[in-house]
Amino acid sequence: MSLDDRLRTPPRERLAGLVQHVNLGEAAATLRAEPHAAVSGHRQLALVRHGPLSLILFAFDADGSLKEHRTEGEVTIHVLRGRLAVTVDDDEFTLGGGELLSLAPGQPHAVRALEASDMLLSICRDPGEQ
Repeated sequence: MSLDDRLRTPPRERLAGLVQHVNLGEAAATLRAEPHAAVSGHRQLALVRHGPLSLILFAFDADGSLKEHRTEGEVTIHVLRGRLAVTVDDDEFTLGGGELLSLAPGQPHAVRALEASDMLLSICRDPGEQ
């Protein structure tokens, strides 16, 4: 992909500063306004990548989803707006705005938007596994 094809500044450049200030509502609105089609009904933007910590903002369309996956590291799924169904093993958690779910490292999970929703995902990896 050439730099002319990119929708955003590459993360290495965008996240290079020592301080990151983000308005989550504005960032989500910007994601929703991007001209490309959403992949699996969502768009995502890395907000922070510093050492073991990553913060990623997701803007889901209704019925948008993330198929089952796992991440090595502690995970929190924080719903900023809307409602999400998070499946962990045989349990389904319905989360609304202001709610979060914490997952142990390696825990398989899937996410489905019950309505248009914004989610802040945090991943904190073991510093020795970066």
